[in-house]
Amino acid sequence: MRRTERDRRIGAAIVALVIATFCLFARPAMAGEEVDAIVVLAADVSRSIDDSEFDLQRRGYEAAIVNPKLMEAIGAGPHQAIALCYVEWAGEGEQKIVVNWAVLRNPADAEAFAAALAAAPRAFTGRTAIGAAIDFAMATIAAGGFSSDRKVIDVSGDGTSNQGRAAPEARDAAVGAGAVINGLSIFNRRAAATNGYLALHTNPPGGLQRYYRDNVIGGPGAFVLPIDDFTRFADAMIRKLIAEIANGEAPAKAPPG
Repeated sequence: MRRTERDRRIGAAIVALVIATFCLFARPAMAGEEVDAIVVLAADVSRSIDDSEFDLQRRGYEAAIVNPKLMEAIGAGPHQAIALCYVEWAGEGEQKIVVNWAVLRNPADAEAFAAALAAAPRAFTGRTAIGAAIDFAMATIAAGGFSSDRKVIDVSGDGTSNQGRAAPEARDAAVGAGAVINGLSIFNRRAAATNGYLALHTNPPGGLQRYYRDNVIGGPGAFVLPIDDFTRFADAMIRKLIAEIANGEAPAKAPPG
């Protein structure tokens, strides 16, 4: 067997083992279980995000999930628990639950979730269908079966929607069903420096933060947190998650959304 094929099979086996271990030890969800927040992390993995930028984004999510400050925020809630799910999305019909619902109550729960996320391969490299991602997140929340006054869809992305259902239509439907959609707009410096469509896609008139504010976020207290480089993703995500779980308001350091 060629070394590359052997390495591929070994890698696949490791991924399967980590995910299976997570499923074995993660606390099982109970129908109707009450938590302080139901959160879908919806990550853009469309083609404008190259492999190095994807890696920074994925590592940023992992770091945020295991950050002790997040555990403090979870512990301060009345139920001392949140339900968390991680989804990757790109074009229309390209949405996938990468790490399924888990209840996070303690560092061990968070570490298991982050390990499963680290082991999973990138889901897609397609176009950018924000509306479809929001619809998928809402269906995922409904299927989770949790009970909470706070249902949050946390959308991160580096470009405008260019396929599928209009983002404002999906946003309005989700907000009407009781969800809050917050955004993390990423200024992709590499893509914006190119010529043609990619530059406009990632840096629309008025900037991506404004696009997210006008077309993506919605619901009581909704906000968009902008970053100007993928290297800042981890810090932004932890501040964002804490704000969403602790009080539902924009982080103090964030410019108004």
